[in-house]
Amino acid sequence: MPAIVLLGQRIAVVIPAFNTGARVRRVVDTLPPFVDLAVVIDDASTDDTAEVLAAMAGPAVVVLRHEENRGVGGALATGYREALSRGAELVAVMAGDAQMDPSDLAALAAPVAEGRADYAKGNRLRHADCVRVMPAVRYAGNRVLSWLTRLATGLPGVGDSQCGYTVISARALRELDLDGLWRRYGYPNHLLGALALQRRRVVDVVVRPVYAGETSGVRWRDALVVIPRILLAVALARHVGRARVSWLGLPGSAALERGGELDG
Repeated sequence: MPAIVLLGQRIAVVIPAFNTGARVRRVVDTLPPFVDLAVVIDDASTDDTAEVLAAMAGPAVVVLRHEENRGVGGALATGYREALSRGAELVAVMAGDAQMDPSDLAALAAPVAEGRADYAKGNRLRHADCVRVMPAVRYAGNRVLSWLTRLATGLPGVGDSQCGYTVISARALRELDLDGLWRRYGYPNHLLGALALQRRRVVDVVVRPVYAGETSGVRWRDALVVIPRILLAVALARHVGRARVSWLGLPGSAALERGGELDG
């Protein structure tokens, strides 16, 4: 029996969905039985995702819709707030495209449920199947971005910075400035920076990489320009303390600046 069941903590899973169609149904249908609540956010999908979700809504499945696309960070902010409002003590994130193995959730949640961490993050790169399953370009890019993220945040255990399979405690979540976090590609790196500034305990948990020939929506500009700017803002906030970082032109720079002031 998973440790999180024994501890009796209420766990919610936030599921951002954008043009996922029937795949999001598979995510919800395969959630482990110890999950108390699923919060699905339709981030202004233009396909049949809304119709699929409408048929799934119920007491244990909350469906929310954005009329305008806010990006994964915006969708998660909406889902996080809803989960907290419904009494969740642990809040997980699983993508709506069925690229995360639900059987990994118990192990991912355990460090947070047991009080050994504030935030647990999946690490696909350490899984035995990773090199075989993950496309080579993604693998190489994730390795580089993870190394840069470790340097900027000072979190030595972050081995797969771009993995979105996570669990956070309600206490840590309440103290995050959700509106100040970067909303699009680069959100995981910005969130790790915010957690580092708050001196939260972050751990990695090995999870299975799941791919089925999907085409990545990541642009080269995101990987080569946006994320390095985010990480530069994080590094400045950590090492310079009260120095202003808003000149980097990131909506989240103000949040990092406030974090730097708290730790300065």
